[in-house]
Amino acid sequence: MKKDINYKMKMNNGIEIPQFGLGVYLTKSGNECINAVTWALEAGYKHIDTAKAYGNEKEVGEAVRNSGIKREELFITTKLWNEDHGYDDALKAFDKSLKTLNVDYIDLYLIHWPVKGKRKDSWKAFEKIYESGYCKSIGVSNYMINHLEELFIYANIIPAINQVEFSPYAYHKELLNFCTKNKILLEAYSPLTRMKKLGDPKLKEITTKYGKTTAQVLIRWAIDHDLVVIPKSARKERIIENANVFDFELDKDDLKILDNLNEDYRVAWDPTTVD
Repeated sequence: MKKDINYKMKMNNGIEIPQFGLGVYLTKSGNECINAVTWALEAGYKHIDTAKAYGNEKEVGEAVRNSGIKREELFITTKLWNEDHGYDDALKAFDKSLKTLNVDYIDLYLIHWPVKGKRKDSWKAFEKIYESGYCKSIGVSNYMINHLEELFIYANIIPAINQVEFSPYAYHKELLNFCTKNKILLEAYSPLTRMKKLGDPKLKEITTKYGKTTAQVLIRWAIDHDLVVIPKSARKERIIENANVFDFELDKDDLKILDNLNEDYRVAWDPTTVD
């Protein structure tokens, strides 16, 4: 099946998630975030990823409501922040995010970080949230294999998504294989390495072949690996450019070259340090 901006992937609970979306990490609250989400929706994006920690849930909700797009056509993700871990606190945090977004339901709620000693209670709260119907799917973020193996011991519901930093420079193949084996979709954040690797000569050589930007090639790499991918930008031209990745595919040789760029390079947190 040929993929386009509306292409969806089925999660382990039967719910579909748009493979491509907009991340709003570090997008300032106020007009910057409202504009970014509005431009993305106008460009055809249907998937917006926010978090309590980003401080812009309110603006995401406002842009969504003002878009004129039916709520059921959009997919909204938000996340539980570290200070809100624990059973009761997680329930309260979800309710607050729901009210701040000012939407009837949240499509995907993620544990933002595997806080030691509190992950079990938080996941039990997530299962309760899922059963309430106000959240269509639940998952985790920044979980490594050891965190997932621990979760499997006590979970009645397996996460639908594991959102982690992922790019050719942070190509965690074992984690991807583990998630795939356990029917958990892997979602890539910081797929553009926060611009740190866009000047790599090997990457630029491939972009010349396809007549694309380095950012577009990195996004396409994630798509061709069947990852959900959420590049972030607050600039209209970049938001539009990032979506222009469905008119080409990387061939096997170029995918192999990109796969071999892995150097465990991280621009965000390193969850491998968390027991």
